[in-house]
Amino acid sequence: MNQETIKTATPEKIYLFDSTLRDGEQTPGARLNYEEKLEVARQLARLNVDIIEAGFPISSPGEMRAVQGISRQVKGPIICALARAVQSDIDAAWEAIRESERPRLHVFLGASDIHMQHKLKKDPALLLEQGVEAVKYARRYTEDVEYSPEDASRAREEYLYELLEAVIKAGASVINIPDTVGYAIPEEFGALIRRLRENVEGLDKVILSVHCHNDLGLAVANSLEAVKSGARQIECNINGIGERAGNAALEEIAVALRIRQNYFPYHTDLNFSEIYRTSRLVSKLTRISVPVNKAVVGLNAFAHSSGVHQDGILKNKETYEIIDAELIGGTAAQICLTARSGRHAVLDQLNKLGFSLNTDELEIIYEHFVSLADKKNEVYPEDLEALILDHLSFTEPRYKLDYLQTVSGSKSIPAAIIRLIKDDESTIEEVAVGSGPIDAAYNAINKITGLNIGLENYSINAVTQGRDALGEVQVKMSYQDRTITGRGTSTDIIEASVIAYLNGLNKLLKINGYQ
Repeated sequence: MNQETIKTATPEKIYLFDSTLRDGEQTPGARLNYEEKLEVARQLARLNVDIIEAGFPISSPGEMRAVQGISRQVKGPIICALARAVQSDIDAAWEAIRESERPRLHVFLGASDIHMQHKLKKDPALLLEQGVEAVKYARRYTEDVEYSPEDASRAREEYLYELLEAVIKAGASVINIPDTVGYAIPEEFGALIRRLRENVEGLDKVILSVHCHNDLGLAVANSLEAVKSGARQIECNINGIGERAGNAALEEIAVALRIRQNYFPYHTDLNFSEIYRTSRLVSKLTRISVPVNKAVVGLNAFAHSSGVHQDGILKNKETYEIIDAELIGGTAAQICLTARSGRHAVLDQLNKLGFSLNTDELEIIYEHFVSLADKKNEVYPEDLEALILDHLSFTEPRYKLDYLQTVSGSKSIPAAIIRLIKDDESTIEEVAVGSGPIDAAYNAINKITGLNIGLENYSINAVTQGRDALGEVQVKMSYQDRTITGRGTSTDIIEASVIAYLNGLNKLLKINGYQ
């Protein structure tokens, strides 16, 4: 798609300009290396954003190299580079993106009185001329030139009118209105966009864009209000990362436009199924965690803990969910079992685990569930399995410990002799080695059972004080498609470890019908 295509595109199309690799990377601690920037850019292309602002090339040789790499290797979106309104910046930006199949130069210069007086220390008329000359210079390289009057939401409007008319005449094809410090309120920002469209000659012939920061928590709201008022490009970042409180979150804007099409009669070309994957990749590479309650992509976005909500979701998920998790490639509704959960939610989870309980059995388990839920924040599937096995009538454990001996030392190979009683009838003994005495004991048990049981997690705690303290071992074990927790106590930590392993083993065997 060339620039002419963008200009004549249907007005219902909203262009998504992703600045994760430029403004987003300015988040403290979010520095990405060359390969990481390329990986994010490739994922943004799969997400099908319209424009990728790949960086600020003049800022460092590493930044120049990364933007060049993205320009050469990433196809599909327009690749944009940022430059101050000076020739050296523009030269560097063009050098970085000139090999892109669709390059864009993005030039910016302060426009508010506070920026002009205190940062730039120049007369407004001189700065206006500087902006015009910068656009003309950038046009020598490409017809796709975006101009941003920095801090536009705090600028004098009469000055903005004059400035924008001048840079449009100079050849700017995209005009971006930044709320640089997140100062705007939605109603006034929307009104500013409308007045600009009414008073700036030529603005109807270019793409009108907005770039909102989140200092007052209004970046997404301001961006959507601007769309209502005539903006057709939104500049935003994955997970809303960016300087200070961040920028408008791309995923929130895109999903809001999609879900509320009755209010926003527009569309984007975004590949919605890549949203969740993109969010997690950016979080991983920038080392910035996504808040659990983050809209659209937070871990709790599709989680329910209230009993009333859980009951509604189990009957029809539309009762408490307006977004289908599958839309963004995320996880479907999750029921978080807590002290507020009702019988319906507990029974549903038990059914998913393969347990079929009658009314009396459910009452027994639910009573113990409530007691457990009062002691911990969340009750997990493994906890429910343990409640079933501990409080309903089952046969005796299949394997019991009869004899244990281990050998270890700085100059010896760790080994274990294990003898187990099977079904209270026969005894089976095996010897095995391992990386330590506990590992050796577990290997011996696996040899006896003939099962390849995986150990997911191992932890030990002292139950009592003193040198003869009772030790409690907890292991998380997996077999086939199941995981379960085993527990064991003893003053001997190796014996406690074996008891815990056998405890988990017997639970797994019960659940799987002694396979």
